[in-house]
Amino acid sequence: MPQLRPLLLAILCGAVVWVPQSATPQPARPPAAARDGQHDFDFEIGSWNIHLKKLMHPLSGAHDWVKFDGTSVTRKVWDGRSQLEEFETDSPSGHIEGLTLRLYNPATHEWSLYWANSKDGRMFPPQVGKFKDGVGEFYAMDTLNGRTIMVRFIWSKTDTASPHFEQSFSDDGGKTWEVNWITDQTRSAPAAH
Repeated sequence: MPQLRPLLLAILCGAVVWVPQSATPQPARPPAAARDGQHDFDFEIGSWNIHLKKLMHPLSGAHDWVKFDGTSVTRKVWDGRSQLEEFETDSPSGHIEGLTLRLYNPATHEWSLYWANSKDGRMFPPQVGKFKDGVGEFYAMDTLNGRTIMVRFIWSKTDTASPHFEQSFSDDGGKTWEVNWITDQTRSAPAAH
């Protein structure tokens, strides 16, 4: 038994210091570089025919939609880190004339989208977000008829000849969304480079 004690002690010591390979600390991996989205809105540069459908009374339970047709022209500013879109549509129920200013933040890799219209001349709070897997999602807080709401913009089909845009409102903190503005575009003139 005296010879067994050193062997038992060696086995126990080995078990204490033995660490499986998978448990050894691995060198830290560098974080994945953030995707540069500076060119995500390049598809918008140029002239478009606009086909718009707008919900007349959002978040009211009403389902009255009106259709508009018109045009938009988008030009790049600051070598593509910003864009200015001029937008004009008509329908039997009215006229919409507006503009969108898009600003890219290279530090956050996000876009801020500012909408203004000629009706009241005010610029709305920016929608902030980015594109992932070809779909752009942008969010902001705003007010509608005196109540605080969330606003969501979704851009899709941006790699096609007919990009699609939807605006939705939520008055329950984003649990449910009501689409109230849908725009489909078709290019009317090639993009100028």
